[in-house]
Amino acid sequence: MKLSKKMLLLASTISAVFSTNSVAATEVKVAFNQSEKHPQYQALQLFGEELSKATDGRYKVTIFPNELLGDQRASLELVQNGAIQMAVVANPLVENYDKTFAVLGIPYVYANTDHQEKVFTSGILDDLFASTKKFGFEVLTAYTAGARSLYTKGAAITDQAGLKGKKIRVLQSDTMIKMLACMGGTGVPMNQGEVYTAIQQGVLDGAENNEITYADLKQYEVAPFFARTQHLRVADLLVVSEFFLSSMSPEDQAVLKKLAKESTKVEFKLWNEKIKSAEAIAKENGATFVEVDTTAYQQSCKPLQDELVQTPEQKVIFEKIVALK
Repeated sequence: MKLSKKMLLLASTISAVFSTNSVAATEVKVAFNQSEKHPQYQALQLFGEELSKATDGRYKVTIFPNELLGDQRASLELVQNGAIQMAVVANPLVENYDKTFAVLGIPYVYANTDHQEKVFTSGILDDLFASTKKFGFEVLTAYTAGARSLYTKGAAITDQAGLKGKKIRVLQSDTMIKMLACMGGTGVPMNQGEVYTAIQQGVLDGAENNEITYADLKQYEVAPFFARTQHLRVADLLVVSEFFLSSMSPEDQAVLKKLAKESTKVEFKLWNEKIKSAEAIAKENGATFVEVDTTAYQQSCKPLQDELVQTPEQKVIFEKIVALK
């Protein structure tokens, strides 16, 4: 009799295990345009692990790096259509749907990295992020893509006088061209892949980007003087499909949104650590980093800020961001 009871208990346990495992986890596909070494990728990995734990394995996050699911524009469309569940996209792509998002990418709107992190984690952007539902996606949170600064050949640019007449590569954006103009230089739109050679051949005097890109692309070889103007702090947005959200229980939705927000603090920490290692690599290869008093730059770019903040909605967000400085 005792043996029989033991066998029944064992059979019951095995049955329960197989029953649990028979329910396959829902795959959450995340499109990402950078490599596995990127801080945002690492933050997404941790987010996926936490989501799986918090939902007893009901969801499994799979990240597709290096544009395996297409570039950011294509990825956002896949999210809208429900073909994939999530993606990380640059703020200007969402700005195409709602101009209010432009405020997140205004020159010198953030005092420093801590201020940007406070803005992204304070909750003041929650209503704005939720407002994109009508487009088929919702913004879960924002990640930093670093502070963009000037790097040049010949000498470091520490003020507007030094930047006068200098041709600096910028993103292909009218706002970026205007930004370089208000700082005293000339913005030249160009694809990233052409920058190294253009500086080497004298077509450009330099470029502007964050320390990680600067080191990864070895641009310190042709532009060894890095001046921390930190004129622009870029936001990347983690978006989720409304089709996918509607398939989740309210409880699981709440968990997903909570963990996504928490991943922002993780991403900032990882980004700051990566900047330190990138700077060390650049210095080992002859780069010089110079601190810059940005007061004059900020004052000269104030008219551009006023030009970019136009609608009542933009003004509200702008004032909330400034209030957190």
